[in-house]
Amino acid sequence: MMDEKPKIDFPTETVEEGAVRVLVPKLSAFIEKPGEYAPSKAPVFYNPVMELNRDLAVLAVQAYQKMVNREISICEPLAGCGIRGIRFAKEVEGVKKVLINDINEKAYQLAKYNIQINGLTEKVKAKNEDANLLLARYGAPRKRFDVIDIDPFGSPVPFLDSAIRALRDGGLLALTATDMAPLCGVHPKACIRKYGGKPLRTEYCHELAVRLLIGCLATTAAKYEMGIKVLFSHSTNHYIRVYATVKHSAEKANESLRQMGYILHCFNCFHREFAKAPFFEGFNPKCPECGFKMDFAGPLWLEKIFDKGFCEKMHVEVENRRLRNKNRIHKILTLVGGEVDAPITYYVIDEICDKLGLPTVSIRRVCEAIEKTGFKVLLTHFNSKGLRTNAPASTIIKILQEATFQHKKL
Repeated sequence: MMDEKPKIDFPTETVEEGAVRVLVPKLSAFIEKPGEYAPSKAPVFYNPVMELNRDLAVLAVQAYQKMVNREISICEPLAGCGIRGIRFAKEVEGVKKVLINDINEKAYQLAKYNIQINGLTEKVKAKNEDANLLLARYGAPRKRFDVIDIDPFGSPVPFLDSAIRALRDGGLLALTATDMAPLCGVHPKACIRKYGGKPLRTEYCHELAVRLLIGCLATTAAKYEMGIKVLFSHSTNHYIRVYATVKHSAEKANESLRQMGYILHCFNCFHREFAKAPFFEGFNPKCPECGFKMDFAGPLWLEKIFDKGFCEKMHVEVENRRLRNKNRIHKILTLVGGEVDAPITYYVIDEICDKLGLPTVSIRRVCEAIEKTGFKVLLTHFNSKGLRTNAPASTIIKILQEATFQHKKL
């Protein structure tokens, strides 16, 4: 029977997301005590919190399809119940085929059923293999995919090499990383092992996480004489997400590597600098502002982490769809659109006030004060209390101190 449920031995429920209806594990049945992370307890991985991630993925893949203006093929090698790949097939125009895969037999059976109930058996195929083995089968020319979406539980790094080789020239690679503790500097040695770069526990650590992931992608692609172009990235909830195209060319690979470097940070006065010198030549550990010893993050990606045209295409696509997260997506894309040409890193006002022992000042007031001094300033999607500006840290500190003084006078 076409819609006959697979033989499964765990509680399930049907959910609707985007334009699809899928059978998923009933997560409430797997929580034994408060605070447990239900998706990791279920026999098949499904996380409803990642709906926003999947919404943005649909928009990004559609924007890419319209950019290349032809039919595209998609692979999701870590599919779980298959909801992401099924949404690509159902909601993205111009998709020729989608291959979804999971090494978990139960996930494979559930994904096959979800393909059937959405009427996509001609367009979507399911596999039950190791993800790297599957991608290796598509590494030859004329077999490669236009889009590969790596959405793991943890780090995408173990799948980078095989994914890059299975991506056609100019193809789109989407990466999710949920291992934020290493990327944000809580476990720096783990980050160095996985991503090849040193993190820092700064107020802008989520941007550093994105740049470390992109840097890892750039250096991995360069091994195969490929360069990258970052189209979109975001930090949301417990994860970061990066979308980049890969171009086959030794010169493009060299060009990407030239965008790698280091971010130097002073934990005393919030001053930060950027260095593109290879192997950190000429590093001066003293802060030029206060003389305090500076620390560094990197090597990591120092170029743009958003593309204006691509973000605009995504924004257009939102209007044509019924999505539960529509307002939130609008906000993210609007903020990102303003960040495209903004300075690297951002300042979190609450963090600076706390460090200086000052009462918190509203971000709106700080932005107005910065603009009055003649510097540019804008908000960031990375942090609701964060701002990007070309003003030096000393100017921001002075503004905060003056705001506190004026408040006391009142």
